[in-house]
Amino acid sequence: MLLVGMMALMVSCSTTKYVPEGEYLLNSVKVKTDGEYSREINTGTLKNYVRQQPNGRLFSLFKMSLATYSLSGRDTTKWVNRVLRSMGEPPVVFDSAKAVATCADLCQQLRNEGFLRADVTMKKQRKGRKMNIVYVLHPNNPYFIENIDYDIADPALQRMLQTDSVNRLVYKGMKFDVSRLDAERKRLTSVLADSGYYRFHKEFITYQADTIPGTTLIDLTLRMGLYRLGSRPDTLHTRYYMRHINYASGDAGDHKVHLRQHVLNECTHLEAGQPFSASGLQNTYNHFGRLQAVRYTNVTLRQVPDEDSLDCDILLQTNKPSTISFQPEGTNTAGDLGAAASLTYQNRNLFRGSEVLSIELRGAYEAIRGLEGYSNQDFVEYSVETRLQFPRFVTPFLRRQTRQRMNATSEVSLLYDLQNRPEFHRRLVSAAWRYRWSAPHRHDRFQLDLLDLNYVFMPWISQTFRTEYLDNDNNRNAILRYNYDDLFITKIGFGYSYAKGDWAVKTNVETSGNLLQFGSKVFGTEKDNEGHYRLFNIAFAQYVKGDIDMSKTIRIDKSNQVVFHVGFGIAYPYGNSTVLPFEKRYFSGGANSVRGWSVRSLGPGKYKERDGRINFINQTGDMKLDMNVEYRTRLFWKFSGAAFIDAGNIWTLREYAVQPGGQFRLKDFPSQLAVGYGFGLRLNFDYFILRFDLGMKAVNPAYETDDEEHYPLLHPKFGRDNAFHFAVGLPF
Repeated sequence: MLLVGMMALMVSCSTTKYVPEGEYLLNSVKVKTDGEYSREINTGTLKNYVRQQPNGRLFSLFKMSLATYSLSGRDTTKWVNRVLRSMGEPPVVFDSAKAVATCADLCQQLRNEGFLRADVTMKKQRKGRKMNIVYVLHPNNPYFIENIDYDIADPALQRMLQTDSVNRLVYKGMKFDVSRLDAERKRLTSVLADSGYYRFHKEFITYQADTIPGTTLIDLTLRMGLYRLGSRPDTLHTRYYMRHINYASGDAGDHKVHLRQHVLNECTHLEAGQPFSASGLQNTYNHFGRLQAVRYTNVTLRQVPDEDSLDCDILLQTNKPSTISFQPEGTNTAGDLGAAASLTYQNRNLFRGSEVLSIELRGAYEAIRGLEGYSNQDFVEYSVETRLQFPRFVTPFLRRQTRQRMNATSEVSLLYDLQNRPEFHRRLVSAAWRYRWSAPHRHDRFQLDLLDLNYVFMPWISQTFRTEYLDNDNNRNAILRYNYDDLFITKIGFGYSYAKGDWAVKTNVETSGNLLQFGSKVFGTEKDNEGHYRLFNIAFAQYVKGDIDMSKTIRIDKSNQVVFHVGFGIAYPYGNSTVLPFEKRYFSGGANSVRGWSVRSLGPGKYKERDGRINFINQTGDMKLDMNVEYRTRLFWKFSGAAFIDAGNIWTLREYAVQPGGQFRLKDFPSQLAVGYGFGLRLNFDYFILRFDLGMKAVNPAYETDDEEHYPLLHPKFGRDNAFHFAVGLPF
């Protein structure tokens, strides 16, 4: 009610309160096109050339930031007025001079895109003390390139560029586009700078464009001039070669570089005796910058007098090799509150190759509520994890050029985790070897889990838990009984992610147990009473699992955007397993899933707990689908808002008697798709985001279609249908 009252007060407050008399509030700005070529023009991009944008709107409707500012009084000596102004946004007053300049900028950009006869007009619409502006673009006919000639004064450059015709960005028949012409200048400059032409820059390349009378065609000439320095006579361009590469320490009082020569060589992408390369220089900076042992890098190039040679001096300043950090945290697992803390030791240069060794000790405590029949009601966890990370590929049979070309990390890790719950004690021993890498100037990332070994064992299970959950064959939780036996998980996995602009994609595939299954068959190992192979009398899991996650952001204006997200995962146990390990199963609901449900409380399918309680064991599945659309808007100060619709669920691939209605069937899919909606508030501190989301159920697949609870949207009950989520970071 307080929030509604504040909104009503803001709406009633005049947004023109601080607009000077005789002037107008810039209420809206639109960019439109006319003519047959309007579809070829991206008005969204052209909006960037508008010099005045109106105040941002909440959900593209209400100018909340301006309203917040307008709530302030004129007496700035009062703190409340200063706070409201700092949280809000002052009115954007229409400036006719900027509007005229915007018309000129838009017209020039249209001409740069090939519409040489373009024109732009402006329409003003006054409503009281508010001004709406519409910029109308008249592109007329575009111009195309008819012929391309090359005038290169330096014969050596001419011979070199004759072999470069395949990569040219400007060609006969294309629409005249200044941005493409400039991109070609940059490309040619990059080619020459990577071929030893240290002093070549794009200003040596010019164009001459001549229109053919009576047509919309252009004859284009690309000219590449000689080297010019001040008033000296023009000369041919000099091709420079690297002579000496020297390394020095930038640490105070220490002249020794604390990195092995092999590591220095791999990070240096300039080579003695070879032509200078501008991209090699940049890659040298990039690779040294990736080393956690290095704080600062400076590369100096010196021309050898009267020679076409360069000497390279690389100055390195290193970080402190060892650090210790302490991090406390609070936890909340399905309403059970607790605390945790971690102590981490890190060495950034273990073997003088910027290898990072980290040892983390962690402890956690959680008070568990609602458990009956157990002597202890607390959860305690202790763990120790050791990681050793190499800033390069550590593998044989890999060429030096490949290792240099990739930004790679190799990592080995060991983990021991001890968990004591009221129901059981659980131990985990894990060892892994993985690689992560990416190519420079690319938007892809790769990860290979070459080997990830996990041994889970249960040293103690309470008699109450064993009687109620494990020993009774008719018990509803018998499906996961084998998850409370000792188990080997031998995972091999591969992950790929891509992020560019408003697109993000993340995929992962993993499998486990195949080598152990093959070895058991080869060596004739006997199966146990349940038909499973064992290693050292311990069961091992066998499954395959794949996940994909995609999101797309559509930016409406500077204050509003819509984000679409789809996540899909599927896992299948086979061979030595009939059930997935609990850690590999999917769950639904929570802050990053279908937010009308609390964490782990949705599905599988139309499955519903008999007593209405959340059952974290049975409410898991082999397949998951999440579909989300979220409208995000800036409110004021550091606050942002969101409205969202979520849909999804989990399913099992096999039919289990203890999970009735949980198996995926295509004909039942529409009725088993859960739908939720809600609103969110975000507090953005730049380096992290606090998120508060209130989700409501709209369609609940746990009830039949003729039950009113199947459509809570039509029969809402706040106490029954709401789920509140607090999280750090955005959901996707």
